[in-house]
Amino acid sequence: MSRTEIKIGGFGGQGVILTALIIGKAASLFEGRESTMTQSFGPEARGGACSAQIVVSDMKVRYPYVTVPNVLVVMSQEAYTRFEPQLDENGILLIEEDLVKSGPTRGKIRAFSIPATRFAEELGRKIVLNIVMLGFFTSVTKLVDADAVRKAIRDTVPKGTEELNLKAFEKGYEYGLNKLKEEKKKLG
Repeated sequence: MSRTEIKIGGFGGQGVILTALIIGKAASLFEGRESTMTQSFGPEARGGACSAQIVVSDMKVRYPYVTVPNVLVVMSQEAYTRFEPQLDENGILLIEEDLVKSGPTRGKIRAFSIPATRFAEELGRKIVLNIVMLGFFTSVTKLVDADAVRKAIRDTVPKGTEELNLKAFEKGYEYGLNKLKEEKKKLG
């Protein structure tokens, strides 16, 4: 991997920025790679449009902005509608399936969906849907090592919530591994 561009979109309050921060921290602090993160959110904050962009590279990041994302994570319909056209035609699209209705994919885009909100509710806290998505992202993309992400979660989430967040991560991670197995069976 030389340079991978990642965009995460949703609405304020879903933990979009925190998710990006954890990915960048896992790559840079716990894997020794380079990463940058930029963020954007509407003036209404909670409930408004929100996105974060991460660049992860094995070499120095000379341009910190995402131009054509290789990976797109969408947790709201607005994020899907707005950002899906920007996704590279060979990219990976990760969808929160209960909140986003997606159309057919373009080019060779690999699309995967997960009921992250439902899984978070089953764990007792809807607020960890972003960490469920993070686990899903980690297993499907294989861009960042799962142990590095676990360390970054422990290091970043509020004290006292580490165990819940790690359970949420594992739920998404295992679901992603199963989705990859299903894809492999379909492809033969």
